[in-house]
Amino acid sequence: MSLLTHSKLHLAPDASRTVIRPFDPQYPQPFADTEPSRTERIVDAILAMGANELKAREATIAPLHKRHRNLDRLLQRRYEEVATLVPAAEQASDDAKTVIGAYFSEEYSFEAAALFNPSMIPLSDQTGAPKGGVRFLLSLRGIGEGHVSSVTFRTGHWSKRDGFVVDKPSKQAISPQIDASDVPGDDITRINCEGSRDPSESVLFPVTPSQRQGIEDLRLCRFVDDNGTVDYLGTYTAFDGRATRSELLRGFHFDQFEMRPLKGAAADSKGMALFPRLVDGRYVMLARQDNENIWLLRSDDLYTWEGGEKLICPKFSWDLCQMGNCGSPIEIDEGWLVLTHGVGLVRNYSMGAALLDKHDPSKVLARTPEPILRPSAKERDGYVPNVVYSCGAMVHDRTLLLPYGIADNFAAFASCAVDDLLAAMK
Repeated sequence: MSLLTHSKLHLAPDASRTVIRPFDPQYPQPFADTEPSRTERIVDAILAMGANELKAREATIAPLHKRHRNLDRLLQRRYEEVATLVPAAEQASDDAKTVIGAYFSEEYSFEAAALFNPSMIPLSDQTGAPKGGVRFLLSLRGIGEGHVSSVTFRTGHWSKRDGFVVDKPSKQAISPQIDASDVPGDDITRINCEGSRDPSESVLFPVTPSQRQGIEDLRLCRFVDDNGTVDYLGTYTAFDGRATRSELLRGFHFDQFEMRPLKGAAADSKGMALFPRLVDGRYVMLARQDNENIWLLRSDDLYTWEGGEKLICPKFSWDLCQMGNCGSPIEIDEGWLVLTHGVGLVRNYSMGAALLDKHDPSKVLARTPEPILRPSAKERDGYVPNVVYSCGAMVHDRTLLLPYGIADNFAAFASCAVDDLLAAMK
């Protein structure tokens, strides 16, 4: 008998959710030295257009106003970027500026292909929470054109009466903009989703070279400092198309963000997950830098992670190939509850759990000898078959609330009593 109660709720990709991002047409390498450049040629053609022709081009843009808030501002910003490359663009009329911005922009459907690998944390503002229930924030990995990964958000609530309910996302999504830093040597990328009215409107798609091919598997963490200050943090994998590294996201009201690379030998891997508070005055992290075992790392610096020690190793048939964490540890009365994933036969990804000592998390108190969740006959097909995977769950009123991805395709939800989960451990 399964420990989990499965929800009928599924979150599927939605191709209608788009953002505006830069479009930069260039000649292929053998023609790279062509004069004028392709950008200059397009700008010169727009500057030669008459007023009626410009108005006709603006009519093509008009329907996008229903899909994007502040479209004119986005196109103006894009025009300004182009004008720094092509000085002739500075003589453009207001109408021509809009058209230039549009020619060098494109709509991007950031979750058209997949929506999966969720993580979940409780919202600080519990206004509107159902009786005995909780409101939550959900992050998800969306995949769009070119297999590029982005981060999108949802809000929702859970109660024993209603189960999982996810709020309908906004029809409009806000493109991330980089705020320039005036601090020399600053390695922080500051992101502004200007005009975002709720978390579902904020989208984080790659904006730095280290993220060129994707921002993958955000593991949200509601971090509470010793002084009671709450930070919304999250580790994620930055992928440039060849190499991966771990970076840290800090979210402010989920319309402004900071992205910062982690340093140290352990940060060159993926799948890191931060403990939600200091332990003995130090930051603590789970990692899997050898891609086989779950490691425990401690640091005095949130952004630098070295060494560590093996914590949980493959032991059972379902995790024989490798193991990893499924999000940040969850503090309960009995210790630290860690959800794990294991890779077994035919590259099946299943999920289990472990309990760590609250005062010394290097001590593993118990583990589930059998998976608590494995690919089912009904839910195993997708882009990567035979995979169930989560980037973070939460506990409310002694109930584990577990969002998870299926086959790198869509997201589902399940719950179970914490007492039943602990009883299944040995």
